[in-house]
Amino acid sequence: MLPKIAIVGRPNVGKSSLFNRIIGTRLSITDDKPGVTRDRIYAKASWLGNEFYVIDTGGIELQDAPFQVEIKAQVEIALEEADVIIFLVDVRSQLTDDDNYIAKMLYKAKKEVLVAVNKVDDEKYKDNIYDFYSLGFGEIYPISTLHGIGLGDLLDAVISHLNYNEESIEEDNIKFSLIGRPNVGKSSLVNALLKENRVIVSDIAGTTRDSIDSSFTYQDDKYVIIDTAGMKKRGKIYENLEKYAQIRAIDAIIRSDIVLLVLDANTGIIEQDTHIGQYIEMYNKPCIIVVNKWDLVKKETNTMAEFEKEVRDKFKYLDYAPIVFLSALTKSRVNTLFPMLKLTYEAYRRRIQTAVLNDVVIDAYQMNLPSFFNGGKLKIYYATQVGVCPPTFAIFVNDENYLHFSYKRYLENQIRKNFDFFATPIKLEFRRRD
Repeated sequence: MLPKIAIVGRPNVGKSSLFNRIIGTRLSITDDKPGVTRDRIYAKASWLGNEFYVIDTGGIELQDAPFQVEIKAQVEIALEEADVIIFLVDVRSQLTDDDNYIAKMLYKAKKEVLVAVNKVDDEKYKDNIYDFYSLGFGEIYPISTLHGIGLGDLLDAVISHLNYNEESIEEDNIKFSLIGRPNVGKSSLVNALLKENRVIVSDIAGTTRDSIDSSFTYQDDKYVIIDTAGMKKRGKIYENLEKYAQIRAIDAIIRSDIVLLVLDANTGIIEQDTHIGQYIEMYNKPCIIVVNKWDLVKKETNTMAEFEKEVRDKFKYLDYAPIVFLSALTKSRVNTLFPMLKLTYEAYRRRIQTAVLNDVVIDAYQMNLPSFFNGGKLKIYYATQVGVCPPTFAIFVNDENYLHFSYKRYLENQIRKNFDFFATPIKLEFRRRD
């Protein structure tokens, strides 16, 4: 794996802003309100041709603020993983008790620590920089995350302390995200899959606000799992933070190879679940529907069959998606996801030989000739695959205006029936032959 650097500090010193500056995009949510980042956030970055991972962490403070126990646990894991630590402080407030408390944590970590003093763009605070030498970490790096001042010197120092070797190579991996409304158990499922407490789990709905990437290996296959904030109805998005979280969740869908739509078996399917599912259809992503908390449901003879029927009725536009019933809490049936993920990933990238595809499409056409529609009858000449992710097929016809939507559906089903596009949408593009 690539080397990692962690950014730590007390709340509201600009850790997420520095993280976003280094990776070159707004991935971590930034806000003037302290405590916005709770979990540790990962992203790949590069400086002068050297690639590495950056870890953003929640703000540590002495006072008994919400989630402090969980945040400290997350920071400790980040410190253990990191090769270099950037200790970010604020020149405007000088040294605080929180800064000294964090410094003691960093001494115990026994890692290379670089102290970056943020917000030095205001001249009247410039002399405060020297106070931070008393932390005992050597050279100080004055920066401004707002204006990008001093970041080059800081990153030069970071790179000088990173150890690159032949094993620091990124390989292909299966990237999948978990989406759903708040409190359906996405974070618990992430932890069950990772077999570690990577994400803060809480009974309070909406604990996860960022999209969180975690890399792991299972039976020699490499995966990246993206946990997302619970997606609320548009009318219920009051805060800037919730708006950003919604954007992050959609971005996670776009970045994923596969999307797991997580439902709560205990509360049942509600309108918001179907609204969220429409994003998967919109972006043409493979989907596995995960019915979580199945351990809490009182079982009768046909309980699973009835729930599956309800899922199919409510998510007709995701009829290609398999359904898996599991419990993240008890870890029951969690491992059944991995074979599904592999099959889905392979199907998402599958290519069909043109001759074989034409045999299927022409046979389907001749077995069921299209009806008269829009002033004419559709005639199919040939088909070819023009893309993957998702598999996309161009079908050349006499006039695409003669195509009825039901006949398009028929051809799609015939292609699915003959080729294993497990959990994967397929696209048919009808083109007039010149």
